[in-house]
Amino acid sequence: MTSRHGRPIAVVGPTATGKSDLALDLAERLGGEIVNIDAMQLYRGMDIGTAKLPPEQRRGIAHHLLDVLDVTETATVAAYQSAATTVIEELLARGRVPVIVGGSMMYVQALLDQWDFPATDPQVRARWEALLAEGGVAAVHAALRAADPAAADTILPTDGRRMVRALEVVELTGKPFAASAPTIGAPRWDTRILGVDRETAALDARIEVRTDLMFDSGLVEEVHALLAHGLREGQTARRAIGYAQVLAHLDGEYDLAHARERTLIGTRRYVRRQRSWFRRDPRVTWVDGADPELAATALALLDSPRTAQTGRTAQ
Repeated sequence: MTSRHGRPIAVVGPTATGKSDLALDLAERLGGEIVNIDAMQLYRGMDIGTAKLPPEQRRGIAHHLLDVLDVTETATVAAYQSAATTVIEELLARGRVPVIVGGSMMYVQALLDQWDFPATDPQVRARWEALLAEGGVAAVHAALRAADPAAADTILPTDGRRMVRALEVVELTGKPFAASAPTIGAPRWDTRILGVDRETAALDARIEVRTDLMFDSGLVEEVHALLAHGLREGQTARRAIGYAQVLAHLDGEYDLAHARERTLIGTRRYVRRQRSWFRRDPRVTWVDGADPELAATALALLDSPRTAQTGRTAQ
């Protein structure tokens, strides 16, 4: 196992593929600790709708960057990048293996590629925020589609704050939002990146089961409880898939069955974006989440010098 000492492992890929279980297996076998890289799991109280692993299922393994924000706070890529860097370097200093797990695309790139974010301009930002306030996410998404179609395809159409930021960057730099991203090179800390995916039809079925389980396990009640903590005032949390749909249901926009259906559709669309994003990264070594020996397969790939050099696909 010496070839992996001092190197973080990132377990990324689409929602519902089995990343959390694999990350736990790797952390357990390698003396690691989990570092969350799912933006919505940063929020306290957002448990059911984010499929956050309950403490009793974490196998006694330390988890970092879960439950660190109130729902009224805004999650930002830059703030996450700073916090996660501190955590990972502290783990490495202690001789622990950071196992970074999640599927928030820009968070992954910001952390592993040291993305330096363009400066902000309060006047430009205020103009786009005014459009968001007056026209809603649909108006901002239409503006982003016109200004930067690639960014519109990447950013969730319910994520008004991030779309506003992309429009601000495009206006200030005169370049597409992605142009501010770093060139893909050697990942920070020489991190090994594993991507977990599944066959599309099988993954769609898993998403449907997960969506039903969320609603049956109390997602509506969770949203009710979060309203008392300011969920409606949050710029990021209230737009999360599942939470946005339940809020619309509570506001009388549609019935609960339709909220469930819209959550399912929104999740499937997000999975397509995640898959497209991560598949473009040649450093990712892909594994099949349905592999009955997934942990052993992943460990073998992590030990493979060829995988380290080529980022070859395992599927």
